[in-house]
Amino acid sequence: MTHPVIAEGRIAVVTGGASGIGLAAAKRFAEAGMTVCLVDRAAERLAEAKESVSALSPSGSVLTSNTDVGDRAAVEALAKNLFGRFGTIHLVFDNAGIQPGSDIFGRVANWDMVLRTNLHGVIHVAQIFGERMVAEGEPGLIVVTGSKQGITTPPGDPAYNVAKAGVKAFTEALQHDLRNREGCRIEARLMIPGFVFTPLTQKGRAEKPDAAWTAEQTVEFMLERLGTEDFYILCPDGEVTREMDEKRIAWAAGDLVENRPPLSRWHQDWAEKFKAWTVRT
Repeated sequence: MTHPVIAEGRIAVVTGGASGIGLAAAKRFAEAGMTVCLVDRAAERLAEAKESVSALSPSGSVLTSNTDVGDRAAVEALAKNLFGRFGTIHLVFDNAGIQPGSDIFGRVANWDMVLRTNLHGVIHVAQIFGERMVAEGEPGLIVVTGSKQGITTPPGDPAYNVAKAGVKAFTEALQHDLRNREGCRIEARLMIPGFVFTPLTQKGRAEKPDAAWTAEQTVEFMLERLGTEDFYILCPDGEVTREMDEKRIAWAAGDLVENRPPLSRWHQDWAEKFKAWTVRT
């Protein structure tokens, strides 16, 4: 069982829908009988994605939009078009993201690209579609793709971490606002993938590492948890269990509470203490 808005005759919008987790989710929404709009800035992949999703749709109702979510005016135009056509949207999977890599003093262009898509793009979609969904008064769901990197913030890609940390804070605030609006029938959830083998993460690898889940496995877990009251949909993978995630998250929070060095899990004086702590607890 999954969320009741995922049902025949409902309308779903999937950003980052031409590949990876977005495409895998779009296929499941189509199988459920939803009309699906695939949104992606990769125009060359959209046609192929539409064909594969349409093959699974009982009605064949699949649309595409070559939209850059980092462009607020473009998202406004997309929402105006879709709400004008369908009256309302029942599900938004706010999932578009990029990961070109970054360093603290690295290329400013990389920081700008990541924040534009992974943070501002997520906010644009949730605000523009969410406000209209609330006004229409029908039940609806906004699922935002976050990342464990926005929670434990490991060294190596600070721009991505900053963006995903912002996505977590934004989605928490979004759900708080929605649940306190009188008569509001829209809710938000934060999907937090583990290591997923997608075009974003494969980095030249032809075969999936054992530690990674497929996009399909991740979406299956997400759909199952959407059938519960979970706001934080914390996904395991082939290597990391829920228990391991909980310990890593608790340790990261402990850096602040116990005034340890930031990112102490990777600090030369604390790394072994972290390992010992995970065994004891």
